[in-house]
Amino acid sequence: MKKKAPTKKKPHIRPNWDEYFINIAKAVATRATCIRRRYGAVVTKENIIVSTGYNGAAAGVTDCLEVGKCTRMELQIPHGQRYELCHSVHAEANAIIRASVDELKGATIYISGVDGDGNECDSGPCMMCKRMILNARIARVVYSDGKAAYHIIDPTDWLKDRI
Repeated sequence: MKKKAPTKKKPHIRPNWDEYFINIAKAVATRATCIRRRYGAVVTKENIIVSTGYNGAAAGVTDCLEVGKCTRMELQIPHGQRYELCHSVHAEANAIIRASVDELKGATIYISGVDGDGNECDSGPCMMCKRMILNARIARVVYSDGKAAYHIIDPTDWLKDRI
């Protein structure tokens, strides 16, 4: 019997910083307590993690996983509408409130999420989170697009459309 020649292992390719932090945002999303969608956010400055956040019920509020239902799902409210009925604080908001003003100014926020079926979803920030990102003076937003890619946005571009 003829011996097979050993196969060479392909060299390990290091992810770039954006890929690295998007993957961390995906891991953070696993802590989310939302039934409908699970999001994670990571704030970095100079490639150092400043804070993280995931979507989940406000402190002291029983989360949807514990209750076993989502009010917005029960009312068949489309994604992106009627957030006032939601018990969760968004991942971006949680990451922003856990960092100082100095840490946020000029920082990058990475956002990634999956829907209830576990499929990656478009993770672009909602209008409310866009305003918080602008107020925090975050300089760069990187988010998953639901198609295994990510987008890089300068938040000041949102000002052109008068969000």
